[in-house]
Amino acid sequence: MNAIDIKNLNKSYDNGFKALKNINLTVKKGEIFALLGPNGAGKSTLINIICGITKKSNGEVKIFKYDNILQYKLTRSLIGLVPQEIATDSFEKVINTLKFSRGLFNKKPSQDYLDFVLKSLDLYTKKNSQIRTLSGGMKRRVMIAKALSHEPKILFLDEPTAGVDVSLRKTLWRYLNKLKQTGVTIFLTTHYIEEAENLADRIGIINKGKIIIVAKKTDILEKLGTKKLIIKFNKMVNLSKIQKKYDLKKIGKKIIFTYDYKKQNDDVSNLLSELSNNSIKFEDIEIEKSNLEEIFLKLLDK
Repeated sequence: MNAIDIKNLNKSYDNGFKALKNINLTVKKGEIFALLGPNGAGKSTLINIICGITKKSNGEVKIFKYDNILQYKLTRSLIGLVPQEIATDSFEKVINTLKFSRGLFNKKPSQDYLDFVLKSLDLYTKKNSQIRTLSGGMKRRVMIAKALSHEPKILFLDEPTAGVDVSLRKTLWRYLNKLKQTGVTIFLTTHYIEEAENLADRIGIINKGKIIIVAKKTDILEKLGTKKLIIKFNKMVNLSKIQKKYDLKKIGKKIIFTYDYKKQNDDVSNLLSELSNNSIKFEDIEIEKSNLEEIFLKLLDK
């Protein structure tokens, strides 16, 4: 089952600016989906339309097969949203903020559940503290706890770890993976490529209001990634014939052979065999792989 179905979604403003252009996207129940893109690409606009905060120009958005406008109350109850901005009563206690948010969705009081959320986010010792006394990272976690207070089926996280240190970021990652295991669907936007690599089952890339690609993380690496075979020599020898044949790049006492992920390793074997057959000895070999950041930048340059 799909948690989110988006068909032919567009968003234009009165000044003629098109923020989203014909977006078609599905997010499966229980997966972690990461949407990457530069500032102004349309990430937050898309989330706000799905959550019913921003009006679409046209198109269709469904949450578990329910229209997000025609059945707004139902679909909103299925959604937890963590916006970029920290928006809550700074003089309120953490636990009271969660209780109030849970009550807005007519959920029965459950101190056990709220305590579980607070403990999972390392906030339990701060439950009776005023939000204004917390650090920026803790305030961000309060926003996540607040979004989870009514036990949503889909959690939207718009730049969830912005301003959070590395240790707390990894704590959040662990918790998000635990949420996924309980069947919660997670849709996140992030500028941290490492975050998408560590968390996401599938990744979408958006730029200038258009989705460029949506695929499994492994498929993106295989389709667009490259590998580099780096061979180091004690001293450089004449490699002109081999260099031309394999389009090798020479840097000092190294040669670099770049090839696609999806390509078989025959060329690598052939290259090493030719070096051996020509009695060319090398000191060391290493392989470097593309990461999502390199692929992301490559796509944006197109």
